[in-house]
Amino acid sequence: MLKTEKRCGEGGILRPVMPELNAVRGVAILMVFLFHAFEDFNPPASNVPAWEHLFLSTVSLGWIGVNLFFVLSGFLITGILLDSANRPQYYTRFYSRRALRILPAYYLLIVVLVLLSRISFATRRTSWAFAGLSVFYLSNITPLLGVPRDYAPLWSLAVEEHFYLVWPAAVRFFKGGGLLIAAVLICISEPVLRVFTIARGGLWWGPYTWLSADGLALGALLALFARSTRGSRVNILRLAGLSALVGIVTLAASVAAPRYMAISLRATCVNYIALGFLAAVLWLGTGPYKGLVNLKILLFFGFISYGFYLIHALIFGLYNNVSVKFWPFFTVGDSFGKCLLRLLVAVIIATAVAYISRITYEEFFLRIKDKPDKQANPQPVQCTEPLLPT
Repeated sequence: MLKTEKRCGEGGILRPVMPELNAVRGVAILMVFLFHAFEDFNPPASNVPAWEHLFLSTVSLGWIGVNLFFVLSGFLITGILLDSANRPQYYTRFYSRRALRILPAYYLLIVVLVLLSRISFATRRTSWAFAGLSVFYLSNITPLLGVPRDYAPLWSLAVEEHFYLVWPAAVRFFKGGGLLIAAVLICISEPVLRVFTIARGGLWWGPYTWLSADGLALGALLALFARSTRGSRVNILRLAGLSALVGIVTLAASVAAPRYMAISLRATCVNYIALGFLAAVLWLGTGPYKGLVNLKILLFFGFISYGFYLIHALIFGLYNNVSVKFWPFFTVGDSFGKCLLRLLVAVIIATAVAYISRITYEEFFLRIKDKPDKQANPQPVQCTEPLLPT
């Protein structure tokens, strides 16, 4: 059993500030952005050059960015909870800080979605039922309730919020050894649940929390391992290699498995690859080649990742509506060049809006979030908090 004795700044990969984690967010958000940029682009196969087909096949894997976010969030949130488990106002402090970080931008988005639904040329419609469920972070169960999923990105935020609701109590109640067992059990049971769901004709990719929690649990295991007496840089690198190996073996096994098992195994593969990637980045971030995982462009997109994630799909939708209504020539259709133009316009607008939101609207609430720590808890800074709860 792992002994969780270390804290931030006591060797290994843990430090009060881990900037490479913002780069991981940057990688994840750009993957998701590219996925949505070409998600609805389906040109006739006979007209697609080999290089374009390769590019489209590559960006079609961008949904993996959500799994990377889950693993990262599990690592960071579990670390925050472990490091503050014995501090006063454990629950109050955690939930108040999470609320100030997440809710203002999230609820503003819901308001914008509802208002935009009333614009005549906007084809995107956000029903009151979907908006109401989203207010309570239930947008990921809309398929069960027969409610159209009017804004797809919100499902992953719902999964994360459900994790925030139950995991603090799990950390406080189970402590080190029990928490390790709980996380392992989640990692084992989730693939089985996915197989069962797919075999019965259900959705395989999520969006239900009970089919997507193993990525969060893997991140939690990494947090426990990093804080254990075995959490050295060498062992973190070994863990990265082992995780990648498990992912490759799982992928290979999916080739010969029945479809209902293959789909679940591939989802499991992605989670272990994401775990290996995160562990490798943490290893690089504490070594002489840390510049490789601290690229400014990735750090910047990591900095604005929450707002960018919230609005990027909305920007794509508005571009489609405006081009059809006012400038039909710029409608994407089956033109790769026009799809790239839409991508360029969307990345400029989404980046500008997300950055302005981050340094003004979101920053206002972040300053409120940090005030109690400065006034009542003059202690060393904890490990970096997640900026994107996705």
